[in-house]
Amino acid sequence: MSYIQASCLYIVATPIGNLQDMSARAIEVLSQVDIICCEDTRHSKRLLEHFSIKGQLQSLHDHNEKDKSAQIVAWLESGQSIALISDAGTPLISDPGCFLVTCVKEAGFEVYPIPGACAIIAALSVSGLPTDRFYFEGFVPAKSSNRVARFESLKDFEHTWVYYESPHRIQDSLKDLQKVLGPQHTICFARELTKTFETIKKDSIENILKLMDEDRNQTKGEFVIMVQGATCAKSEDDNESEMLLKLLIDENIPLKTAAKIAAQHCGEKKNKLYKLALSWQEDQ
Repeated sequence: MSYIQASCLYIVATPIGNLQDMSARAIEVLSQVDIICCEDTRHSKRLLEHFSIKGQLQSLHDHNEKDKSAQIVAWLESGQSIALISDAGTPLISDPGCFLVTCVKEAGFEVYPIPGACAIIAALSVSGLPTDRFYFEGFVPAKSSNRVARFESLKDFEHTWVYYESPHRIQDSLKDLQKVLGPQHTICFARELTKTFETIKKDSIENILKLMDEDRNQTKGEFVIMVQGATCAKSEDDNESEMLLKLLIDENIPLKTAAKIAAQHCGEKKNKLYKLALSWQEDQ
């Protein structure tokens, strides 16, 4: 029995590594549509053959999307059903397809999502960083100066923010991130998600870079970099300065001196810590 509607576009998520993550619904849709559009026909052919799917493949990538979209709308007008897949994961998420979907909707045809794997969501779910709100940057600039400028614009963002990175730029990218945020800023990096050599590590930027220097295998694969938001980082800094201030006061260090030492060590304002110490004294 076919559940596919004529003259509809289906946006179908495919596995990001582990083929067992292919959903039954995705297999059903791809088996029944008239045409499957994909970034790389050779890559997608191997995926479809694994699931015994014999579909007509058409390439749709960054360089031909605008030209191909008119043809796809024409196919929809003729009553054909079409699916769009990317090389891995959910189409349109840092992948082609936005122009196509816009054209199809403007032409009056329905677009249906067939959800599944998405690297950013998979990575965030195990990052240990706040995920109630987050910002996705996609791929950051390849040139270092442009990358640093982009990181500078994001350094005060309150919530977790995320970007994708490639293996040949990962270390330079993290070094630029360290320049902007400092070596102790917390990040989580995820590489080769769902694959055999998957790595998920939450630590300071400094320690992540050290890990990559010690184990060159950690520089291989595709990366999702998740960055602790400014609010959470500030909260950790506050806790550190307060703990140090309390320890100094417990050692009978004068309040002003204790505040000065804690401020210098933690990068805080001396007056703020001194007022905090006075409030503790008044509460006693």
